[in-house]
Amino acid sequence: MAKEKTPRITPLDDRVVVEPMEAEDKTTGGILLPDTAKQKPQRGRIVAVGKGKLTDSGERHGLAVVVGDEVIYGRYSGSDVEVEGKEYKIMRESDILAKIVK
Repeated sequence: MAKEKTPRITPLDDRVVVEPMEAEDKTTGGILLPDTAKQKPQRGRIVAVGKGKLTDSGERHGLAVVVGDEVIYGRYSGSDVEVEGKEYKIMRESDILAKIVK
């Protein structure tokens, strides 16, 4: 099994890099969706995290997410970037709505 290559992106402060998951191909009722009807994905996997937000006292507050976590974020959250041919989102930790617990 080939190991997936992580992007060469290091987010700053309380930012994270998320690899969006593919949009659903069909509805829960089994109807296949064409590409034009698919919604923007709102789920992704964390591939890089910053060191945390710097407080006024000079301490860093750690993040609640770690590399590998699957998260749900707002539909229009973050900035879309392309690195080495792959699409990623860079967003603040506060843009993440929830962690998927398995």
